[in-house]
Amino acid sequence: MTPLEERIGYKFRNSMLLAEALTHPSLGHEAQRCHFDYQRLEFLGDAVLQLVITEYLFRNFGLEAEGQLTKLRSRLVSREALKTHAAALDLGRYILMGRGEQASGGRERTSTLADAFEALIGALYLDGGLDTAKKFILTETRADLEELAEKPVDINPKGDLQELLQSISPHSPLYELVSQTGPEHEKMFVSHVLWDGIVLGQGTGRSKKQAETAAALEAMELKRWEKGEKEST
Repeated sequence: MTPLEERIGYKFRNSMLLAEALTHPSLGHEAQRCHFDYQRLEFLGDAVLQLVITEYLFRNFGLEAEGQLTKLRSRLVSREALKTHAAALDLGRYILMGRGEQASGGRERTSTLADAFEALIGALYLDGGLDTAKKFILTETRADLEELAEKPVDINPKGDLQELLQSISPHSPLYELVSQTGPEHEKMFVSHVLWDGIVLGQGTGRSKKQAETAAALEAMELKRWEKGEKEST
């Protein structure tokens, strides 16, 4: 096994896939001849990464709205996040690249490391199937996933909504509890967010705070203040 294979705990059946995933486009450009590189595998790996992270969020954050799930996924698959994972694998040292690219700091470049990380996922998918790629992704992103479980909301929807609306008028949004149902240990709350006579959004949650946060998220998505939809009486 190569040092990288030992690090990720997987032996490639087709070693050329690993070689392709670790070949920077600059190598072919510098040699002025046709040479494979990681760009196609990067394209595939990006899709596999999106699928695995999307499924994880869908299964583990059942109360989050679509908009919040999208924001969480964006945080997990950002270029900076992928660079961090690549650096943890010391991936830069294994990438084959042209001398010019290397001399200009290519082994530490965010785009290079992020692309190579996605290409490695694509290679794992082709060589070992979805389960192999999924195991790798969830292992390498474990710390980020655990952080999400402790602090799933990395934005402040209520604060963002208030700031946006106060740029339009001095009035602040108001949150109104519409209903609460279920036994004491398993209550579900529904809240509206109102502003200038308009119901901007509705949210559901296991606490008033969670319901209000969900209502603010929906309000940010619907942007009803732009349409002036008045509250029905």
